[in-house]
Amino acid sequence: MLARVAYLNTGTFGPLPQRSADAMAAEQKRHVEEGRAGRPFFERMLGLREAVREALARLLGAPEPSSVALTTSTTEGCNAVVGGLRLGAGDEVVTTDVEHPGLLGALRAWDVTVRVARVRDRPAREALGAIEAEISPRTRLLALSHVAWTTGAVLPIRELSGRGIPVLVDGAQGAGAIPVDVADLGCDFYTVSGQKWLLGPDATGGLYVRPDRVGDLAMTFASYISWEDPYELAPWPDARRFDAGWVALGSLAGLLASLSLAEEAGDERFGRARAVAELCRALVGRRAEVVTEPDQATLVSWKPEGDAAAVAKRLADEGIVVRDLPGAGWVRASCGFWTSEEEIERLAAAL
Repeated sequence: MLARVAYLNTGTFGPLPQRSADAMAAEQKRHVEEGRAGRPFFERMLGLREAVREALARLLGAPEPSSVALTTSTTEGCNAVVGGLRLGAGDEVVTTDVEHPGLLGALRAWDVTVRVARVRDRPAREALGAIEAEISPRTRLLALSHVAWTTGAVLPIRELSGRGIPVLVDGAQGAGAIPVDVADLGCDFYTVSGQKWLLGPDATGGLYVRPDRVGDLAMTFASYISWEDPYELAPWPDARRFDAGWVALGSLAGLLASLSLAEEAGDERFGRARAVAELCRALVGRRAEVVTEPDQATLVSWKPEGDAAAVAKRLADEGIVVRDLPGAGWVRASCGFWTSEEEIERLAAAL
């Protein structure tokens, strides 16, 4: 796919590495030839789950693998936290106006007061003050993105943590795109999407739960995997109790292969991706009004001339895949460590 088009939409779905597709196909072949029953099958499933959990823990800088639950999406992780905190009438949650429906939907599903900090049209340096202004004595949760899916701005997670108010981070545009160290950030919960910057299969993801916060979350969805002893119904004492249930073995194998590619690329991949994003910002900025500020993450959004959806379609017809942002009238490009300068030049020339 990357040989055919300039693919700049990892913020929605990342390109699937060949090794991941091969791992998924091999798992399906095993199912056909060996079946899907018996102790070896279940032991393989459990082994793959723990290998993925360990890889996600390394990616996030989690203190231990057991502090990571396996989910099928960032949205699922957000719902596990918001529902698990048992918030109700009179409780307030502070969020921002650059959040994805995956997080906002989880908040709106509960009878809480949602206070929205207006940060979209402010410089990134003013985001902290805008969020702090919405915090009150009734605030029971701070819920916000690590990287805004619309503007690409990096939000002040570290500065908001450690105040005695739980911090839930939507990491869909963060993990895999920029360095993440949950211990350094100090957040209580951090969600992960497998299909975006981790380059994994769809319906994969993770949720980091700070070990001392496990007891603060009720199990609102209990699966067969949630129990350390599924016959005595004794839950795991850690984040594993929030595992979302069955994840296809092919998906587990594919995500594990994708995470191995990232580890082999090393931490240099983050600097590479940010450099490409800065190039994108500079070249696009010569032809359009760029929304994304300098030195943010790996997303670059701009205001096009004309209808954003029409611009995105025209670019796709020319072999350049970006996306329009509904409601904003913007177009967004996603820049990964695999993105070439030539692809960015093609985008700029097409504009």
